[in-house]
Amino acid sequence: MTDVQGQSVDIPTEDGTADAYLVHPADGRPHPGVLLYQDAFGLRPHLKAMGDRLAEAGYTVLVPNAFYRAGRAPVVELPEFIDLSERPEIFEKLGPLLQSLTPDVVRRDSGAYLRAMEESPLVADGPVAVTGYCMGARMALQTAGLHPERVAAAAGFHGGRLAVDGPDSPHLVAGDVTAEVYFGHADHDSSMPPEQMERLERALTEAGVRHRCEVYEGAEHGFTQADTASYDQKADERHWAALLDLLERTF
Repeated sequence: MTDVQGQSVDIPTEDGTADAYLVHPADGRPHPGVLLYQDAFGLRPHLKAMGDRLAEAGYTVLVPNAFYRAGRAPVVELPEFIDLSERPEIFEKLGPLLQSLTPDVVRRDSGAYLRAMEESPLVADGPVAVTGYCMGARMALQTAGLHPERVAAAAGFHGGRLAVDGPDSPHLVAGDVTAEVYFGHADHDSSMPPEQMERLERALTEAGVRHRCEVYEGAEHGFTQADTASYDQKADERHWAALLDLLERTF
């Protein structure tokens, strides 16, 4: 197993300064870059552990605090184990933060994150990969469409509202995507019902995007997040296999 080094970094953006976690193999050499977008619960120990696991596989990983406009992480105080059935007030605090991440905000922020990676001596030259969870899956798809020259692969897991009716739906960027794309959908996820899965699949196919979309049977929204009540170990292991396979093909 590769030794890794992680550190907190600050990234200048058009709207301020985003705090982030940067982790990389301890050899100090440049490695392929992976931008990891958080789920709704934000930058916290579990997200850092996910970044560590990717770094152990040979990548330099940036995990930004997407809610930085509201403060440095943790923006919302979280218990060590998150169960919304017992702590519904958590999502009441998160709701406005989620709504603030409009497509224009994602455009500005993703450009800043990608510039930071391009300028880092720890990130190898060339395009990077993007992976995202929950709301981060939307951001991953949007980033691939907004910056096709910078994104070689994009993945999203248990993403919600990826293909809704309306002019801001993430699936509408499919025509601009040049990356290879993978989505792992949760089987039990009211935010990504079958009609949205079909709409996303159709958009990617019609745009000629290299992609694979799979449904993780029996999995709930949030199945990769081991510090939550939605965690599903079997589905999570499948997610890691799919993600690492995508990265290996890309780099």
